[in-house]
Amino acid sequence: MGRLLKRMRRDRLEQTLTLTCIVGCFSLLILNSSASDSFSELIEPVFAEYCVSCHGESGKVKGKVDLLQIEKLGDLSDNLDLVADLIDVIDFEEMPPEEEPQIDPERRQELLAALEAVLDQSLSEEKTYPPTPIRRMNRFLYANAVQDLFQLDRVIYSLPERIMREHRDYFQPETGVMAETVHVGSRPLGKSQMIEPRLAGVAPFPQDLRAEHGYDTQADHLSLSPLLMESFMKLSRSIVDSPDFVRKNVGIWDEFFSPPESEQSDAGLVRERIAVFLTRAFRGEPEAEVLDRYVAYASAGLEEGDDHAAVMKRVASAAIASPKFLYLYEGAQDGNEGTSRVSAGELASRLSFFLWGGLPDDELLQLAESGELLDGGVLSGQVGRMLEDRRIKRFCDSFPAQWLQLDRIISSVPDREAYPNFYFSKYKASMHMMLEPLLVFETVLIEDRPVMDLIDPDFTYRSDLLHTSLGYEQVARLDPKSGKMKKANLRPPTVIPFHRYPLEDRRYGGVITNAAVMTMTSGPERTQPITRGAWMASVIFNNPPKPPPADVPALGEKPPEGEEHLTLRERLSMHRERSDCRGCHEQIDPLGFALENYDPVGGWREEYENGREVDMSGTLFRKHEFTDVIGFKDAILAEKDRFARGLAGHLLSFALARRLGPADQPALDEIVDATQAGDYRFQAMIRAIVISEPFLSKTHLAKDSDYVASPH
Repeated sequence: MGRLLKRMRRDRLEQTLTLTCIVGCFSLLILNSSASDSFSELIEPVFAEYCVSCHGESGKVKGKVDLLQIEKLGDLSDNLDLVADLIDVIDFEEMPPEEEPQIDPERRQELLAALEAVLDQSLSEEKTYPPTPIRRMNRFLYANAVQDLFQLDRVIYSLPERIMREHRDYFQPETGVMAETVHVGSRPLGKSQMIEPRLAGVAPFPQDLRAEHGYDTQADHLSLSPLLMESFMKLSRSIVDSPDFVRKNVGIWDEFFSPPESEQSDAGLVRERIAVFLTRAFRGEPEAEVLDRYVAYASAGLEEGDDHAAVMKRVASAAIASPKFLYLYEGAQDGNEGTSRVSAGELASRLSFFLWGGLPDDELLQLAESGELLDGGVLSGQVGRMLEDRRIKRFCDSFPAQWLQLDRIISSVPDREAYPNFYFSKYKASMHMMLEPLLVFETVLIEDRPVMDLIDPDFTYRSDLLHTSLGYEQVARLDPKSGKMKKANLRPPTVIPFHRYPLEDRRYGGVITNAAVMTMTSGPERTQPITRGAWMASVIFNNPPKPPPADVPALGEKPPEGEEHLTLRERLSMHRERSDCRGCHEQIDPLGFALENYDPVGGWREEYENGREVDMSGTLFRKHEFTDVIGFKDAILAEKDRFARGLAGHLLSFALARRLGPADQPALDEIVDATQAGDYRFQAMIRAIVISEPFLSKTHLAKDSDYVASPH
């Protein structure tokens, strides 16, 4: 009877699968027919009417795009990078150029839908995500991973790239609330900012630089030269040989380095200890032959009478210099090429290096070993746990500063005569400026606020110096020592109190209208609207413009003779007359001039030095007109899905250590939909990224593959 029921169920299953297959094939035929009709009736005619005059006719091929080569649907389906580019320029209304005839809005939407259908259909037939090359840890990840592995109560070396230095432990994500006053510092404020508990005698290897429009986690930037390999060997020895590498500082000392209680060495215990240690170090159970090799090495040393702790230090040193520790990589599914799901162990590593910037802990490893981590409910629970863990501070120390490109402010040197208040003592006000957007970012994450609060929040964090530099009256505060109200020192040398302020003036606050961004996108004597616009396009909308032609001269800091009476907008209008410059300027100029009321150090101004009024009016995406910066923010808020998609793209690229490709675009749409359903809250976006198909997938291609990821 049981066999009969099983056979009946199997027969019904086969019938269902057969019916599903027939329906699927029939649907595919309909889709193919519909797509072919769309190409001949919509896509090709639009190309002919609006596009080929600049992209194909008379030998003109702007942007290296020749649309006359697209003669049939298959030509589009075979070039998904081009399809993704076309969707972008149509969606952002960058094409056709402003001075050319425009596509009717309804027809534009039909064209956009048709191109998206081509992309979706092609991906449904065969979806291959851009592969993430094997890469080593950068020095930020390596420092965290070593600290996690040994459960150190200190850092192994100080990292200057950590822009914001935390003082007095203000960061407590488990509370879900940021403190009203936080105490922070910044490395450029002096060497004292680098004073922290660390391992004596340990020095870092060179910093890995941020990729253009990317991050220092970018896999194709993280190679390993023989010289760097040698430095890792020396580094691993210096860590375990540090005079600070002792029981009181090393959390796993008793379970790994201490000798057994019995006088004779217990070979079984040594093997067990090394197995646990390597499982943590290599993010999964080591192969038997690897474990045997480490155990044999330790046993030989112990048999020769070497000190137990010294032997285990050598084992630990070998492990943290091993490629299995240094490299982040994912194996092919049964040796096959193509796209497949990540394993539970690989997912644990992706999660921990994305959110914690270090090794998965024992709980993640145990859930990975049992396979439970692949369960949606378990995975969601782990993301929630990780977001409330203090190690999420590493994400805040790495992602937002790179996303906002705040490293650029270090080299900002406003003219001392024009902006004397920017300089104090031997420091620059930029060290205060750059901390404001980072604290706003942390608050939005910890308090799980909507991501739109990054654009237009009702709060901010400022030091007294930063607050008064924006024209506000200095606030008197209670002095804990005297118990009296008094005004704070505006120029504290190292530890700076930042206070939470309610924002009533929408001209300030958020990640776009703060003094740091205004300063780093300006020259010594004037603002740079093109630089500001390119920053907005790249950072806020994740749509970086192409580099300018090499033969285009830069606009001078000061107007040449005869142009002193012109506004900056008028000077740039003369500068952008070249036809090959016009397209990009139409994209970035409205974004840059929207911020023109902010001077080169972020102060508000209504007119230029020549008395001419600042004109910052413009139109966002050719449909949202604005006449002031508040109207500009309203325009961005009206396009919240564009901003959410741009931020999600940045986060996904950071998490996957690669640029995104056409296959990632549908997933970004799903992430935005999930974020929208979660009231646009930041943690809803992170959860959506973690359960997205690209995050849960991996791709292995043939060795001779010439796959190149799209810059999307």
